[in-house]
Amino acid sequence: MDFSWSPRPADWRDALRIAVPLYRWAPWFAAVLAVLGVVVLVVGMTWAGVFALALAVIIVALVPVGTAVNFHNHPLAARTVTGTADGHSLRMAVGESARSELSWDELPGWVETGRGFVLRTATTAVYAVPHRAFAGDEDVAKFRSLLVEHVGPAA
Repeated sequence: MDFSWSPRPADWRDALRIAVPLYRWAPWFAAVLAVLGVVVLVVGMTWAGVFALALAVIIVALVPVGTAVNFHNHPLAARTVTGTADGHSLRMAVGESARSELSWDELPGWVETGRGFVLRTATTAVYAVPHRAFAGDEDVAKFRSLLVEHVGPAA
């Protein structure tokens, strides 16, 4: 099966939320900090409350803004990725600049998000393959079944 897509910052954000706990928990931490800021404001400590609310906004904004900045500064990030998956391995390439071939046993786990698949390797590498990379829902289902068959159920 063949697939292809042009990456977007949101694809990276999906992968980072799965792989990096800081990205996953940042919105929750910001929410707790915002509630604390409101409580402190109600108690009458205006500057501390405003400071906590400002920090909560910054924490929430850091994840998408930081991801977008890193995405746009990466030389290969916005270039089209092509891939092939079969019973033996998963292969992806960014033009002639970068190529990866992963046998299925090199992928200890995967997660499916609302946007696509996040594939984890035994090292720190993470691959995000969005649903839009596939021609249709049948191809998405085929890729999912390849993952289940060769890697196991989604985490």
